Amino acid sequence: MIRRTKDAPQTAGTEGDSAPTPCCKIEALVTLDARGQILLPKEIRDKAGLKSGDKLALIACESGDRISRLTLVKADQFAESAREMLGPIAQMLTE
Repeated sequence: MIRRTKDAPQTAGTEGDSAPTPCCKIEALVTLDARGQILLPKEIRDKAGLKSGDKLALIACESGDRISRLTLVKADQFAESAREMLGPIAQMLTE
C-alpha cells in the first residue's frame, strides 16, 4: 500500500506499520557529457560522504534486454555488505 502525507515523502508499507519505510527520491538531475562522465552535485557528495578518489560500484538492473536502473554504492560499503550476507553461507558450506 502506498501512503502519502502532506508533510512526508511517499512511503510504502503495510497496514499497521508503526513507522513507514522511507522511499527513494530524486535528489538531483545530472547530465552525461560527451565523454560519458557525470558530475555529482556537492550537496549529494557531502550527504553521501563521498570524496575525491572514492571508488563506486555501479549496479545495473535489467528489464528485458535493457538496463532500467543504475545505482551507485561506495565500493567499500558494498564489499562489507556482501561479506555480511555471504560470510555465513560460505561458512556453512565449508562445515
